[in-house]
Amino acid sequence: MRYNNFVQTELGLLPEDWEVRTLGDELYIKGRIGWKGLKKDEYLVESPYRIINGSNIINNKIDWNNCGYISEERYNESPEIMLQKNDIVITKDGTIGKVAKINSLEKPTSVASGLFIIRNISKIIDTSYLFYYFNSHYFKGLVSSRTEGSVIPHLYQRDFVSMKIPLPRLEEQKLIATILSSLDEKIEINNEINKKLEEMAQAIFKHWFVDFEFPNENGEPYKSSGGEMVESELGMIPKGWKIGSINDLGTIVSGGTPSKKKEEYYTEHGIPWITPKDLSLNKNRFISRGTIDITEEGLKNSSAKLMPKGTVLFSSRAPIGYIAIAKNEVSTNQGFKSIIPKNNIGSEFVYQFLKMNKEIIESRASGSTFKEISGGELKKIPAIIPSNNIIYRYNLITIKISSFIKNNEEELEKLRTIRDTLLPKLMSGEIRVPVEEEK
Repeated sequence: MRYNNFVQTELGLLPEDWEVRTLGDELYIKGRIGWKGLKKDEYLVESPYRIINGSNIINNKIDWNNCGYISEERYNESPEIMLQKNDIVITKDGTIGKVAKINSLEKPTSVASGLFIIRNISKIIDTSYLFYYFNSHYFKGLVSSRTEGSVIPHLYQRDFVSMKIPLPRLEEQKLIATILSSLDEKIEINNEINKKLEEMAQAIFKHWFVDFEFPNENGEPYKSSGGEMVESELGMIPKGWKIGSINDLGTIVSGGTPSKKKEEYYTEHGIPWITPKDLSLNKNRFISRGTIDITEEGLKNSSAKLMPKGTVLFSSRAPIGYIAIAKNEVSTNQGFKSIIPKNNIGSEFVYQFLKMNKEIIESRASGSTFKEISGGELKKIPAIIPSNNIIYRYNLITIKISSFIKNNEEELEKLRTIRDTLLPKLMSGEIRVPVEEEK
């Protein structure tokens, strides 16, 4: 079809064949009535009736495993916010604009005070298109304009219902949603693959170095096949192994922060400098850089240190236990105790060891304001050190799994970039999806 010119609208320039509609005129939008808010002691350990809040929305999905439970009475008193399949929920307090679509409902579910329910009752809006609109720059901008300057950010229902939405023809909406959802589906598949690979890697580590069932010279599980075990201060261990500490796995390195008063110490493209917050945002196993880099000058004038590719980053405070492997040379702030693995040990062994022993490490932390594990205490964490031959064989297997995870993460980054680039362009009509003309 031939696409028309752009015209100025309340949402900026849009194709002249698009409409702009008001959300409240097209959608069912409800939130929990103020005086019906729940107190902490009203949440139940288990019940046939669930309730979700903003913290249950993670990456545009509902984390059903951590939602709350309420009584039948509390559920039934608010029929206007009983969730239905294909509803959309949006946070309206604190971190405003977190969005999730309800693809399925296993139990009757309500929402807490910090959420709006949006139900598509329009004949001219596609629900999946609507979901992507709520993730678009239009909606984020409108929300920002309504909440800017607020001490405690809050999106009022009166403001929400008056917001606008750009609407191409229904057929084009569906095609836009199909393109974006196909990318999301690929992202979800890759995430699931990496989750399974990570579970496999953890299972191998436990099987070999906790259960001592690594393959013997005949390919049989060592311990259960009668492999010789010897006494140690940590219990029985395979003959030829020894007891050491984390210090025997690699060099422990602390980080540092260049003075924030010196603008010349920071840059967008310099030496990668990573903080615990970066790992809270990036859940990947591998990391190449944080949200900001430091300059050579910043590195020289701080206690930050340049560490090699393969260094295992371990957050030592606020919170303890974020773990990632450096894809390239990096530095960190003082919130890390990173480990540069010994050549005969390798990144994979250190990474899995830290994950397996996270609770033990946390138990050694101290501090009144916030808990922190010092370098000295970390060095004391005991470790069973396998023979070099066993670690070598372990690395031959797990390096392949690690490589798959790394490649998948890189593909995920590309897919997210494509999706996030396409989303605003499709929603503004800058990129049009060809729609067949009706005959």
